[in-house]
Amino acid sequence: MQSPIDSGVVLITGASSGIGRALAHEVAQRARALVLVARRKDRLEALRAELAAARPALAVLAFGCDVTDRAAVDAMLLAATAEVGGVDVLVNNAGFGDIGVFDLSAWSRTEQMIALNVTSLAYLTHRLVGPMVSRGRGAIANVSSGFGLTFGPGMAAYVGTKHFVTSFTEALRLDLAGTGVRVTQVCPGPVRTEFNEVAGNFTGLEPPALLSISPERCARALVRAVDRGRALVVPGVVAWLVIHLGVICPRWLLRLAYWPIARVLRKKQLAVRDAPAPP
Repeated sequence: MQSPIDSGVVLITGASSGIGRALAHEVAQRARALVLVARRKDRLEALRAELAAARPALAVLAFGCDVTDRAAVDAMLLAATAEVGGVDVLVNNAGFGDIGVFDLSAWSRTEQMIALNVTSLAYLTHRLVGPMVSRGRGAIANVSSGFGLTFGPGMAAYVGTKHFVTSFTEALRLDLAGTGVRVTQVCPGPVRTEFNEVAGNFTGLEPPALLSISPERCARALVRAVDRGRALVVPGVVAWLVIHLGVICPRWLLRLAYWPIARVLRKKQLAVRDAPAPP
């Protein structure tokens, strides 16, 4: 069966950088049209120009849109549909993390994360999946995280949002069985993106190079999963082993292993919070 990416309209959120940008390049030679969505319109326009130069026949729409704003999303979908037709593939990639113990983290930041990682993903999916079912063709591809399969300290809200994405995607796949609409997700370990900068990494630590993969590798894994109709993919051999070890490991053992790390994180965050302001 032909992949819905081929000659389809592909909408990618969070397309201005990282995995989203890599996905746009990955599908540009196959899709009929790309709808690129992100808040940073200047970066989207630069990406649009790159893609148009590489393949002039490709229709590329760039929308500087905050996907947590439902009115803006509705307007974007109306404009995109009028110009290139219905969306065949939705890639819910937009999201961010926040590093810090829950009680010491700003609620405003947590609320924004839930709105972006959870609510906007569910809303966009709800808006677009109905027409896909009516056409008997399409795909929903969600970018989750290895933390959507396990857990860890210092990212309680982020881990919770990614568990939603993972469980939602699995259940949605069952709901749409037999409709012709594919549902898949990628659960990567560390990806070399702006994640740490956006997450406010106060620890000074970076993931081991052996665990990290490039955005391009993650994008290729997600596209292959859509093509093959797979439910879930964890890109990177080392990340796959580490994440699956966390899945099969007894919870009490994980809690025991993470306990000292959680203590250190709390001390570090308190030290950063209580440090005197520079003169």
